[in-house]
Amino acid sequence: MQVSTPLFVDLDGTLIKTDLLVESFIGLLKRHPLLVLQAPFWLLRGKAYLKDRIAERVALNPALLPYHPGLLDYLKLQREAGRGLYLATASNHRYAQAVADHLGIFDGVVASDPVHNLSGRSKLVEINSLCPDGFVYAGNGRVDEPIWASAQAAILVNAPAAVAARVTASKPVEAEFAAARAGLKPWFEAIRPHQWLKNLLVFLPLLPIATTASPSMAGMALLAFAAFCLCASSVYLLNDLADLEVDRAHPRKSKRPFASGSLPPLSGLLLAPLLLVSAFALTLWMPWQFAAVLGIYWVSTTAYTFLLKRYALIDVITLAGLYTLRVLGGAAAIGVMPSFWILAFSMFIFFSLALAKRYAELHTMRELDRAGAQGRGYQVADLSTVQLMGVASGYLAVLVMALYLNSPEILGRYPHVQLLWGVCPLLMLWVSRIWLKSARGEMTDDPLVFAVRDRMSRYVLVLTVGVVLVALF
Repeated sequence: MQVSTPLFVDLDGTLIKTDLLVESFIGLLKRHPLLVLQAPFWLLRGKAYLKDRIAERVALNPALLPYHPGLLDYLKLQREAGRGLYLATASNHRYAQAVADHLGIFDGVVASDPVHNLSGRSKLVEINSLCPDGFVYAGNGRVDEPIWASAQAAILVNAPAAVAARVTASKPVEAEFAAARAGLKPWFEAIRPHQWLKNLLVFLPLLPIATTASPSMAGMALLAFAAFCLCASSVYLLNDLADLEVDRAHPRKSKRPFASGSLPPLSGLLLAPLLLVSAFALTLWMPWQFAAVLGIYWVSTTAYTFLLKRYALIDVITLAGLYTLRVLGGAAAIGVMPSFWILAFSMFIFFSLALAKRYAELHTMRELDRAGAQGRGYQVADLSTVQLMGVASGYLAVLVMALYLNSPEILGRYPHVQLLWGVCPLLMLWVSRIWLKSARGEMTDDPLVFAVRDRMSRYVLVLTVGVVLVALF
């Protein structure tokens, strides 16, 4: 096709690997949650009006959007060859103009305004009015077929096989850009099954009564573990959707499925409530107290995702509380009262681990020569303070363990209770290793997940279990 033929390029799903209406709606939910209640009334006045009301309140950073690299390189070459390029999108004109200004390769913008939603045939009318002598169109889906039907040639970008076949049969295809099919991998990355390891904490209340626990109690603990896994994955999806811009500015988190564009944000909005409903469906076979703990956990994690994570110290206290809620949930599932010692130990050790997670993020920001992590209440200058608090809290957990091993409920349960003191130096070794790795910048994941992957941490766990068994028998 000659470069004299103007090229019109779709935005959502074509030039960028996401949908701006969905992303802006998520932004509205995060920044102005009460305004979401007005969205249905805005929609009654038309989809274009809805888009305009949201765009008026939610700004998106065009520099952080996940652009399609192959198509973008192609467009830059066409621009250098002197071809006329136009951005033609159903997205609101504010977002479209921001993208065009950022890229600096388009001669004009065709986009939705408060009255006209430029999708499908409505977009075609605008394109024909600008270029009555013919044009080429780059799109990605079924809604673009009427435009391709009137175009001189087509450019296909990640188009479904059936759509691509129909377009190819009726129009010359100037270029085609198709991303490799990732299969189920992005979905597994999005629900983060490796983070389910933290939910093993629900089994902690079983340990003191391991020799007397019934099979039904073990079954309830397994159900509690499954419910927490489903609920946690639901929140992970919401967290990733709420943090799209923040994640895209992060060196590692930018590779997450929604931030990178390998999964559409709408799929996350649909899957999150499905997982949540499934989690609470499991509670129908469990004590009501467990359902109450799971509900508190979900409310707390949601509050953390949309609000609490912005505030220094409040965020890590919340994270520590979420770990402890898993322990309380396990106790509620098997119908026992969690001991004072378990709760005290949980408070200190999980506060230390939460601070280690935040320290690792700040360490990364220092390596990137940034003042702090976007969307957090911390600065790189806080590194030493965070480290001091975290190390102190970790060693307090060791102290609580030492006092617990000398408590009446332990002295009367273990025949060789003096051997249990071996747990304290092992725990001290593990806490020290966590913070040593953090200080070296080698803590790149959640500390508990890191511990499962770390060889020395596994050795410490095996030795600890061995010490307990020897003391017991």
